[in-house]
Amino acid sequence: MTADKLLLRLRALDTCAVSDALDTLSLPGATTGVRALWFASVVVGRARTIQAGPRPSDGSAAHIAAAAIDDSGETDVLVIANDGRLDVSCFGGILTRASVRRGVRGVVIDGACRDIAESRELGFPVFGRAVVPVSARGRIVQLSMDQTIEFARVRVDSGDLVIADGNGVVFVPAARAEDVIGMAELIAAREWRMATAVDVGEPVTDVMHDSKFPTLEDLDR
Repeated sequence: MTADKLLLRLRALDTCAVSDALDTLSLPGATTGVRALWFASVVVGRARTIQAGPRPSDGSAAHIAAAAIDDSGETDVLVIANDGRLDVSCFGGILTRASVRRGVRGVVIDGACRDIAESRELGFPVFGRAVVPVSARGRIVQLSMDQTIEFARVRVDSGDLVIADGNGVVFVPAARAEDVIGMAELIAAREWRMATAVDVGEPVTDVMHDSKFPTLEDLDR
């Protein structure tokens, strides 16, 4: 199945169903502590990974995310790892404007951003841990792009799938995307039937029984 079709299927889900699917398949991917920094609809795309951190020397260094934005397209999501730091921003208004022009779908940050009002006004989704006024300039730089990163204790590669919504941020390993999305679809369908059962008066103790949830055997059918 093409990547575009997988993204369409993923967009019909939410992070909770995808997180549950990863659990069922014994895969990592769900993060904690990273949230929407302004209310935005679901963001789904392919990861462009960026590692930020302290400048390793006094020499020149790439501006965080700039090259990734210039090289990104309409299915990409910027994924910036900054080790969860809350004392310095690694994404702001100028980067937001450039991202919008390139059609980038959003940014998820294991750390902080600034200029959030500008992102909101431009309709650009930003997920992170905090909003601060402190600039990256003179404090942190880009250390790598399109390399494996650790984001909120999850290993992420460029090309992995990303889904972010009001519940948080989840990554799907590209090599297992069909299995994860297929299981998440089974879980979402099962939860819809469970919700319907509760609405018509079935005891929630029966509805929430472990036997009601999809298993690996269901995925193989």
